[in-house]
Order: sequence, then C-alpha cells, then structure tokens
Amino acid sequence: MTDMKSKSRWLNRTVLGIGLASLFSDWSHEIATAALPAFLATMGVAAAWLGMIEGVSDGLASFTKMGSGYYTDKLQRRKPIAVIGYIITALGTASFAFATQAWHILIGRSLAWFGRGVRGPVKNAILASAVTKETYGRAFGFERTMDTVGAIVGPISAFVLIGALNHKYSILFVLTLIPGLIAAGFIAFAVKEKERLPVKHISLRARLKLLPTTFRRMLLGVGLFGLGAFAHSMLILLAAQELTPTLGAAGAASVAIGLYILHNVCYASFAFIGGWLGDRMPKHLLLAVGYLMASMMCLCIIVLPASIGTLALIFFLGGTNVALEETMENSLSAELVAPEHHGMAFGTLATVNGIGDFASSIVVGALWSAFGTSIAFGYSAVLSIAGAILIFFLRPLRVVKT
Repeated sequence: MTDMKSKSRWLNRTVLGIGLASLFSDWSHEIATAALPAFLATMGVAAAWLGMIEGVSDGLASFTKMGSGYYTDKLQRRKPIAVIGYIITALGTASFAFATQAWHILIGRSLAWFGRGVRGPVKNAILASAVTKETYGRAFGFERTMDTVGAIVGPISAFVLIGALNHKYSILFVLTLIPGLIAAGFIAFAVKEKERLPVKHISLRARLKLLPTTFRRMLLGVGLFGLGAFAHSMLILLAAQELTPTLGAAGAASVAIGLYILHNVCYASFAFIGGWLGDRMPKHLLLAVGYLMASMMCLCIIVLPASIGTLALIFFLGGTNVALEETMENSLSAELVAPEHHGMAFGTLATVNGIGDFASSIVVGALWSAFGTSIAFGYSAVLSIAGAILIFFLRPLRVVKT
C-alpha cells in the first residue's frame, strides 16, 4: 500500500519546481529566438550569420553538458550549479539588448547556451533522483511538456510585445530577464535536492567506461538517428516556400508560424502521454516508434502533394516524434544507469544529441540546396529508420538495480 502511494506521488515539489523552471526559462529564450531573425535583418545581416549563431551555440552547449555531467557527479550538492546555469542563460539572452552587430549576438547566445549546457545534466539528475524508477516516464514527460508550453507562449509573447513596443527590440530583450530569473528562482526555492554520496574522482575516460554497455549501445542508435534529425525550424522554411505560390509571401509566413505553434502544441501534449506509456511498456519500443514517426514525417514531405492539410500532418508528426524521442531518451537513460552516474549519463546523451543536431541541419540544408527536398529528407528518413532498428534490438534490457 505504501509502495503504491509513493508511486502515485511522482508529482512532488521537486518535479513541479523543475517543470515550472523549464517553462519560464523556455518562455524567456523563445521570446528572443522568435524576434532574433527580424532583429538581425535590421542590421542588414545575411542568413548565414543566423546559422553560425545557432551552430556555435549548440556546439558549445553540447560539450558543456558533457563537462557538467562529469564534474557535478563528484559534488554532494548539485542544485547550486543548476541555479547558476539558469541565471547565466537569462543574462546571456537579455544581453541581446545591447547588441549593435551580429557578433555581439553570437557572444550573448553562446553565453546563454553555455548556461543551458551547465544546468541540463544537473536538472535531469535531480529530477531522476526525486522519483521512483517506475515513474521516470511521467516525470520526464511532465518536464518536457512544461518546457514546450514555454515554447508556445514565448513566440506568442514576442509577437504581441513587438507590436506593443513598436519594434523596440532592446526593451523586448530586457523583458526576457523576468521569466528567465523566475526560472532560476523555482530551482533555488522550490526544488529539494536529496542527499547523495559523490562519486570518487577518476578520469573522464574511466567514467565513460563505467557507463553500462546497454546504455552505450543505446547511444549508438541515438547518434545514428541524430545525424539525420534536422532542426524542425527547417519545417517553417519548407511551409513558407511551398505555400508562397498560392498564398503570397506574407500569407505563407503567417500560416507557417501557425503550423509551428501546432507543432509545439503536439509536442507539449504528447510528451506526457509518451512518458505515461513509457511507465507501462518497454521504453526502448516507444523510442523506436518515435524515430519511425520521424521517418514518416520525411516520407510525407517527399511523397505527398504540398497543401495546408499535408503540412499540418507533417508538423503534427514532427511535434509528436520529438515528444516521444526526448522523453524516452531521458527516462530510458535514467533507467539504464545507476543514480550515482546519472549526471555523466545525461551529459553524454546531450553531447551525442548536440553533435547530431549540429551536423544534421548542415547536411540536410546543403542537400536541400543542392539536390532538392527528396534527397535531403530521404537522407533523414533512412537514418531515422536505421536508428529505430538499433534501438528496437536493444532488447533484452538490463535495468540497473538501485
């Protein structure tokens, strides 16, 4: 009876605090992200700068996550590191207000994403320690849902504020400090970190070797899938290009943004549903399904005629596959690795994903420009299927006993 009650209490103050922190932090930087292309346009900056800003920031965040996971497993208390990470992200995003050249934005974004890299593995490790193995899926699904609610509210807030502020971007970027610092406050005052024994100091290479073989096999599937998992902001470009001949540039842009909001609504909805299912069936099967949905999305782009209905299906599949992918990758990692090594596991997972995100968007974009959508998204579909096969044959899973 007591066991059943503990399982039902997965939504505790720590899980709720981390979820709210994710919501407000994403709200903060999504306001800036939505306004950034237009802000760069006022500087007369080429699109290549936007790609460089995103690529450099993502790369820095990825390797920071590896270092953070390795370092913080050796600490008795990890929460202060998470608080510092959230504050750095808030300050880096708000620093856009003082930018007069594109390289200023590059520095600010890199600082913000450095903060994300520092806090990411720590946040996931604290979240995993706050619940039982049987409720990992729901806890991580809830956190992803809250994060994506911020991704919905952020662009809407940016749209409203830009008009209300008469396109005064400096004020807009300063205002991102409010939700950003609220996020840090939730980590500082709502999250309760459990006492833990830090791991002994050994080299990074030795720590990687301590990660279970099954987890490392999982990373191979994640990495293979990631090499084709392009940034879904490219779907906005696809929608705008396909709809411009019939709706005009302005109409197509408006519909594309609406479809992206649909994408994020699907993400927010299915993250928790996926987590709930993951607590009731093998997580690796659901992760494989998520990867297969990504391949279906790509095949729809290649095969189906362009229309608003077809694009809505594509954005629906995009949102749901990311929801399953991220929720299951995190909760499966927590299940496969002993709690004392969770920081290292989440840092390694994030690094593999970050390298894939960086490489895939460049490759898919280059193939798209050179050969068209069929080759570009066909490449992504093949790697998605290959990653799904590797994850499916991860059986039998050897779950770590804690």
